[in-house]
Amino acid sequence: MTDAIRVSGPINAAGLTMTLETGKLAKLAAGAVLVTVGETTLLSTVATSKPRDGIDFFPLTVDVEERMYAAGKIPGSFFRREGRPGESAILTCRLTDRPLRPAFPADFRNEVQVIATILGVDLINPHDIPSINGASAALTVSGIPFDGPIGAVRMAHLDGEWVAHPSYADGDSSTFELVVAGRRTDSGDIAIMMVEAGGTEGSWELYEAGAPKVTEEVIAGGLDAAKEWIDASIELQLNLRAAVEAANGPIPPIAYGANVDYSVEVFEAVAGEARDSTAKAMAIADKADRNDRLAELEAALLANLVGNSDAPGVFNDRAGEVKKAFRSLQKEVVRSRVVNEGIRIDGRGTADLRPLSAEVGILSTAHGTGLFQRGETQVLSVTTLGMPRMEQMLDTIGVDDRKRYMHHYNFTPFSTGETGRVGSPKRREIGHGALAERALVPVVPSAIEWPYTLRVVSDVLASNGSTSMASVCGSTLALLDAGVPLKAPVAGIAMGLIYAEGKYTTLTDILGAEDAFGDMDFKVAGTAEFVTALQLDTKIDGIPADVLAKALAQAKDARLKILSVMEEAIGTHRTEVRDSAPKIVSFEIPIDKIGEVIGPKGKVINTMQQETGADIAVSDDGVVGTVSIGSKDGSKVEEARRRIMLILDPPTADVGEVYMGRVVNITKFGAFVNILPGRDGLLHISKMGRGKRIDKVEDVFSLGDEVEVRVDDIDNSGKLSLSLAGDDTAAAGSDEGSSERAPRSESRSGGDSSDGSPAPERERASFEQSWDEQASGQFGDLGPAAEGAPRGGGDRDGRGGNRGGNRGGRRR
Repeated sequence: MTDAIRVSGPINAAGLTMTLETGKLAKLAAGAVLVTVGETTLLSTVATSKPRDGIDFFPLTVDVEERMYAAGKIPGSFFRREGRPGESAILTCRLTDRPLRPAFPADFRNEVQVIATILGVDLINPHDIPSINGASAALTVSGIPFDGPIGAVRMAHLDGEWVAHPSYADGDSSTFELVVAGRRTDSGDIAIMMVEAGGTEGSWELYEAGAPKVTEEVIAGGLDAAKEWIDASIELQLNLRAAVEAANGPIPPIAYGANVDYSVEVFEAVAGEARDSTAKAMAIADKADRNDRLAELEAALLANLVGNSDAPGVFNDRAGEVKKAFRSLQKEVVRSRVVNEGIRIDGRGTADLRPLSAEVGILSTAHGTGLFQRGETQVLSVTTLGMPRMEQMLDTIGVDDRKRYMHHYNFTPFSTGETGRVGSPKRREIGHGALAERALVPVVPSAIEWPYTLRVVSDVLASNGSTSMASVCGSTLALLDAGVPLKAPVAGIAMGLIYAEGKYTTLTDILGAEDAFGDMDFKVAGTAEFVTALQLDTKIDGIPADVLAKALAQAKDARLKILSVMEEAIGTHRTEVRDSAPKIVSFEIPIDKIGEVIGPKGKVINTMQQETGADIAVSDDGVVGTVSIGSKDGSKVEEARRRIMLILDPPTADVGEVYMGRVVNITKFGAFVNILPGRDGLLHISKMGRGKRIDKVEDVFSLGDEVEVRVDDIDNSGKLSLSLAGDDTAAAGSDEGSSERAPRSESRSGGDSSDGSPAPERERASFEQSWDEQASGQFGDLGPAAEGAPRGGGDRDGRGGNRGGNRGGRRR
């Protein structure tokens, strides 16, 4: 087997090392690199094939295969094998794809597939950043045309400082995390190509404890700090390529045929025919009207330049080139107008927002609804509240095993006025949903403060730019409408950037066309005081620091305006949840009391649920227990809570008092009767017959039977001894058993009394009770005696025969 070529180097200030290895595994792939960070290991491979005929786009596919064996797990599915990728794998795919895609030549159309197979995870170092670096390294040693390498790093804002490549624990302890990818320019600087960022669940608590808030200025500093470690990853990849070439010679480039969308003469002809009319069409504010006018212009161009079979035009059989040239003309017209005149497609200035509206309470049956509209973009968000046990269980190779707050984003085809497929969510929908979810996570109250599971669904009803940020606004409205006490409202805005003629122009609240024609897509979400989420993708080589700072400041101004509109719709959360929503209380209990609340085989908690009608859940974290009670009827919740509190601090029983109880358990030697919440006592089998012999407890009582009992005794440990109420025989036996014994000559005579009259027969219940208690205390439960066996064990030293005569056999 061929020896591997390996390079290693530090990737943070703490000395964490990343190792890149190639030449041993997957040698038939165009490029294959084994990446190791700590003990997290993955194999990144890349393969390519010839382009399909007539293809007019670059078919790049990125897949992440999360093998469960990497974490020492067996998949939890019915078939016990990995199936379709989970949400975390899809998000890693998108994170890997975004910085790679712009680094391929514009005329490259060969199909390229990147696969990252996760082979091992140490549950300390995340595998998503190694996936980006590994994919870039595999492309770098493959010979596929690639303008790389691309370096990536995660930065965590921890104790006021930016820390590179944090562990899972460090990330959880931080207030904010940045994932930044970039490449080295010819000048040696690092050009930022992609940013994905968001706050953590503990952000608000850390801010309240004095941690510095992550503002736009702090983020700019984090992006600058990331460049050092991006450069370190790039240097490692270049070292790997140099080592491969030193061992095997130069890497031969993969030959490909350049695919040009249109020729220069086609573009000049299209521009000459339609520049002025296109400029007027691109000034139409309404999306549908603008598209209709552009369709008319395109048809006219095809008729004039392409013609038909009867009257062929100058560019006959080149209709595809004409269409693409017309698309490029639209882009040129829009960009020139924005940069030179400061006027956008719909007539707005570069910093202007479209008309805004916000409403709540749209659906009466839902727990909370919010309708947010910005221009033509319209999103309906709906919140549903559930019991804690409804949280999502995660079967992943990461450290998280459950999720309490979920946001699901749906992009409907009718939102763009088109037809399309509906069904399972696509990668774009999952990515947009995760971004909006991440924006709200820092302000969602903890489970202790608000013991609900939260699900928000955002349905895009109309789309013309930044539906993901509209879903952030809609989610805030819906959560507040549902009564969720958010720490602060959150709004989001999409920004754009155009770099043309040597000038940078930042655009606020971009349209769909501006997104397509611009050089940067920049989305920012946050409260009035700090940023909660950020996403950035660029198509140009870096953004100057002053331009980025201006864009962030411009985004904050827009965010504050949106927040004011949302505040007019609903200023704060509703004080009570809706009638259709469950009412939930949650409180902590000592961990040693969990067994008492649940009861044997769940009998206590099941009985409470049946009798109160409330849903009760008990959990623990190994230190303290948590009880959650929920029901749409608040009185049922309070009754269940009252019962649990009585179990935790049960009332005391008094000796001699009579109580109505319920049989909760049956054994060979008696029945346990619950007389007070948390208070069970033993009604011994000898006290059930009211002077008669009882062979089996089941002959007298069944589980759930109500019975009136008296408390005869309470021992030092609090155990209760019970008897049937009104059974004076048992009471007398109890008194006699507890009194001082008579002289031996009297107690064993069994004959006449001292005055010569026949002595009454001694109460059997008291003797049996004493014997059973003594035998049970010394030997344990002996069970019933055999048929015909003597009770007393025969003659003892010839003193008294069989102790009171034959009392009948005991059944076994």
